[in-house]
Amino acid sequence: MVTEAELSREIAAGENPDRPVRRMLRRVRAWIDTRPRLRSFYRFTVGGLGGGIALLGLLLVPLPGPGWLVVFLGLAILGTEFVWAGKAAGLLKRMLARFWAWWNARRAARA
Repeated sequence: MVTEAELSREIAAGENPDRPVRRMLRRVRAWIDTRPRLRSFYRFTVGGLGGGIALLGLLLVPLPGPGWLVVFLGLAILGTEFVWAGKAAGLLKRMLARFWAWWNARRAARA
């Protein structure tokens, strides 16, 4: 059974800024920031892609399948560029971690 604290540590380890992929993405982002037109295009592209994926996820919610997962993916994409979406994605991650810990505790209590 995974506790909420263990799940939080795993999430924090995955978000460690010293990881090689995160370092590479920071360098690419710094390069984009030096070019105003490219920065505008990048923001527009991230907004369109993330918003489109989030809307697609909302359309998929009533259907069987990963509707909410797709919504969270869209928010995560938007969160790479927009502060409000990053805060919403962080809040949803914490809520999901608490729910998952509750669910596992509930399953363990039934067994």
